[in-house]
Amino acid sequence: MTPETTKARLSEESRTPFEAPPKAPPKHTTIEAALAEALARQGVTLAPRASGRFERFATPDKPDSKNGWYRIHSPQAASFGIWHWDVVEAVSLHGPSDPEAAAQARLEAMRERERRDRERRQREAEAKAMANRWWSQAGPGDPAHPWLARKRLPPYNLRQRGEMLLVPLFFEGELVNLERIYPDGSKRPLPGGRVKGAASLIGDLAGAKRVLVAEGWSTAAALHEAIGCPVVVARNADNLAPVARRLRQRLGDDVAMTVCGDDDRHLPAKGKANKGAVEARHAALTVGADLLMPSFCKGCRSCTDFADVRLCRLGGVHGG
Repeated sequence: MTPETTKARLSEESRTPFEAPPKAPPKHTTIEAALAEALARQGVTLAPRASGRFERFATPDKPDSKNGWYRIHSPQAASFGIWHWDVVEAVSLHGPSDPEAAAQARLEAMRERERRDRERRQREAEAKAMANRWWSQAGPGDPAHPWLARKRLPPYNLRQRGEMLLVPLFFEGELVNLERIYPDGSKRPLPGGRVKGAASLIGDLAGAKRVLVAEGWSTAAALHEAIGCPVVVARNADNLAPVARRLRQRLGDDVAMTVCGDDDRHLPAKGKANKGAVEARHAALTVGADLLMPSFCKGCRSCTDFADVRLCRLGGVHGG
């Protein structure tokens, strides 16, 4: 037995039964590094910051939804979770922490989610009250509004407040939000208002044999003018499937549905997916609807939706 071995053995034997063995050195020098490594094991790459608050992040499978969270509690401890994966972990400088710490992190995450839900509902209620107030006070949409004039479309269901055109957004039969369209074509819903599942309508659903679902108001108006069917306005590609599902529940299987997508054909050239086409196809498959995509003039590089195509063939300049 070497002197070093003898010394180590004597040291071990001299420890009382109540003494804990010496801890291994920390795996990481900072809690930020430990958290970053734990997140990387879930496929999430980011540089955590020690704000002391719950921070949100997107996951690779849902890049547009911040379904992940993390919180650095102290220089020695952190936690994170990914709601739609049902993942919650506690992290220390030595790596993943014990089950008790993970349970505490899960409880904190649940409380944080409840707090955020309360705040969201409060913001939605305030936006809903504002939407109903503005809608009741607004006048009819002016056909000479610069945006409508450029689009060569009538105002249909729009109202107007000053220079803003107002698109009503309904959820479960109630007006919950307004999309504001400005003369330059910029569009914004009321801050904090409900967006997911909320939609507008051009035409009348009563007695309809077929209903169309489209992204933007101008696309829906162009389709209604050309085909005559009622058109539900989902506002954006992400909302096509939620709106189509609710519409299918309301109409049943007796009414035919067609999802009319935008063709964001410029995005693949930038290394992104053609979101309009992808989400339209997804929505159509979700509810068993037909899919209709725009056909462009030969050599056309700028049109992306049915409103663009209509205006292009009328000899107008589209945009906004």
